[in-house]
Amino acid sequence: MNKHENEVTPERLGEYLIGKKIGAGGMGSVYLATNIHTDQQVAIKVLPSALAREPGFVERFHREIEALKKMHNPYVIEFYDSGVDNEIYYYVMEYVEGETLTKRLHREKRIDWKTAVNISIQICSALKAAHDAGIIHRDLKPSNLILKEDDSVKLADFGVAQLFATEKLTVTGGIIGTAEYMSPEQAEGKRVTKQSDLYSLGAVMYVMLTGKPPFSGKTMLAIIQKQKYGQFDLPGRYVDDLPTWLEEIVCQLLEKDPQKRFPDAYVLSRRLQEVLNKFEMSTSEDTYAFSKTNNSSETPTVVQSGSEPEAGAGTLMQGLMRAQLESESTGSRLSQLFDNTFFLLGLLILVMVGGYFWFQERALSPQEMFEQSELILQQPENPEWYTARDKYLLPLLESHPDEWGTRVEDRLERIKTYELSTKAGITAKRRSRSAPQNEPQRFMMLAQHYLEIGNNSEAEHILAALVDVLNENPDQKEMRDLALQMLNQLRQDSRKNAERFVMLTQAMANADALAEEKKYKEAAALWNALIVLYEEDKAKAAQEFIRRAKENLANLPEFDQTEQPQSEAQKANTPDE
Repeated sequence: MNKHENEVTPERLGEYLIGKKIGAGGMGSVYLATNIHTDQQVAIKVLPSALAREPGFVERFHREIEALKKMHNPYVIEFYDSGVDNEIYYYVMEYVEGETLTKRLHREKRIDWKTAVNISIQICSALKAAHDAGIIHRDLKPSNLILKEDDSVKLADFGVAQLFATEKLTVTGGIIGTAEYMSPEQAEGKRVTKQSDLYSLGAVMYVMLTGKPPFSGKTMLAIIQKQKYGQFDLPGRYVDDLPTWLEEIVCQLLEKDPQKRFPDAYVLSRRLQEVLNKFEMSTSEDTYAFSKTNNSSETPTVVQSGSEPEAGAGTLMQGLMRAQLESESTGSRLSQLFDNTFFLLGLLILVMVGGYFWFQERALSPQEMFEQSELILQQPENPEWYTARDKYLLPLLESHPDEWGTRVEDRLERIKTYELSTKAGITAKRRSRSAPQNEPQRFMMLAQHYLEIGNNSEAEHILAALVDVLNENPDQKEMRDLALQMLNQLRQDSRKNAERFVMLTQAMANADALAEEKKYKEAAALWNALIVLYEEDKAKAAQEFIRRAKENLANLPEFDQTEQPQSEAQKANTPDE
């Protein structure tokens, strides 16, 4: 499509007078406009006129417009109208005063995690409304998110990406998605689902928290390859006060496999709300003062440590206490009944007997027991993991060892590692910068540091040496067991990840063989392609291959580079004549 096409701004479209341009992108231009009948200010998206000549566009346009009409949500820009005027297709939407998330990030670099969570919860509501209407956004990114002064969100461009989804357009064309926020399956041209939008939301959350997208590169092809195969840095590496619960959510959203992400936007919004609730409960330092006057109910007054009371800052405990005090002050017959000891004792017996017979009739199946344990273990490490072990996994292993043994034992190993790490005073994902309490703990933290930066081999050397040193020290049994657990897990993961470098190893061997045959042009093209794909991979093995590739390129004998074959990456970045 000629980027200069349709540069002339129309003065009027339908019943709307066109004003200044307020936005532009690959999917068309947005203008501020005024309804000539109502004087209402609106925003009009004018789609590139070349689209009308694409096969099937008109049908898709009307289909998407009908879907947009059904979608109503406070966090989605309201759709008003659509039409075609002189072969110019357009649709009319709510005009929102504010700034895009992109502009906010340019100004502030990063957004504090609590604000980022609140913004993400609003986006979840918008996505749920869209998904319920059968719409996949396909291009969720910061420039499509408008923030008002109160940090309320409006999500734009729903359905528009689908209008561009013709067989002539590929993902490398940069039209039906933005590389930094595109899910791996979308990058591969596969069918997108609501989990694809959740991946994009994960990338948006990552950039809000850290100031940078999870994957970046010099070319679109390089970014897409990283989306498909690369590993991102944990957000906690850039944000010291980031709760572990929130980091787990972002990492789950950025899973390569869509099935490993959250099932839908509603479940995600509940998990995000839990982060805020857990943080509030874990850091609450409220003290409660009570005053009681005649003929009035007792009302708890919250006095925040070091500050004045704040409206709306009540906690769960405050609400429970208020409910109890109000109940005591009403003096109703119901409250008096519940104050009767014999009534409460009879009620307790009734509940226990009823519960016993209910559970006798409704014993969980092995599959349900396993699923219940999985729900608990999907949460960040916490003491509730012991419930999964004692209530579900151990009984399941005892009753069905042959059928469930392997899967259950794998989960029990994870719980054992957590238990040992808790006793030893160090967690598997420790982020504290405080000094270690002893030498074994110092080496454990050092090994964890190497794991976080991708240097698995160095972490393995340290853990293996630490196990050997602690073997003969009975006083350090717990630390030794934890180091051994981490070492075994690391070796198991290393075996699973060995396949990552099969393609790299084979490609390097092919390039070396081409160079030996004096096919320098082909060898150089292959080495350059590997550098594009793996240069930012922090794994030690990958870095060693990249170092060799660069050395080989530097040591190649001179040859006529004007006829050098181009790699696909180079072709993708070669401008059309």
